[in-house]
Amino acid sequence: MVESVEAAGGEAIETEREILAKLSGKDNPQVVLGAYREFDTSLSTLDRSASGIWLVAQSLRDPGNLGTVLRTGDAVGAGGLILVDDCVDPFSVEAVRASMGALFTQRIATARWPQFVEWLRSGPGQLVGTSLRATEDYQAPRYDAPTFILLGNEAQGLPADYEAQCDKLVKLPMCGRADSLNVAVAAGVMAYEVLNQRRMR
Repeated sequence: MVESVEAAGGEAIETEREILAKLSGKDNPQVVLGAYREFDTSLSTLDRSASGIWLVAQSLRDPGNLGTVLRTGDAVGAGGLILVDDCVDPFSVEAVRASMGALFTQRIATARWPQFVEWLRSGPGQLVGTSLRATEDYQAPRYDAPTFILLGNEAQGLPADYEAQCDKLVKLPMCGRADSLNVAVAAGVMAYEVLNQRRMR
């Protein structure tokens, strides 16, 4: 392993278990830990034609949710995850762990809302927002590729002015007493609906 790392231009450092524990944030760390340069997260690195499904999250706060959304994106073959406004660090220990390796299969980009909208409208792409205020059921529309699924903050949902800029605004049915789904669960339901529509064509 050391030879492979060094042959690829990396550096292998032998250290103490206590340091591995501090770096990993775990009391019982694995014997090997990797440290990498952060990815370039600018929108210009994305190729929207690479996939028919993209996930977009606005002001996501929970690293577990972020990691799970990445994992869902990998499962449906999404192109990646675009983080809008002030989101949790996608490279935090908790987010990386929750992604179960999907951090390395999904492109990640970060942007402020105006920057994202300008980029989105510069090419093909249907922006589909999820909102409890929507009147259309999520299974009713036909989704055009590439579909950008926009998910709001865990507590507040999407701001009204963001919803107004969506091409479609849909809601998931809530048949119980809870007022909303977990955002990562909602991402999975929406992503698989879009995927299934493509599979049925």
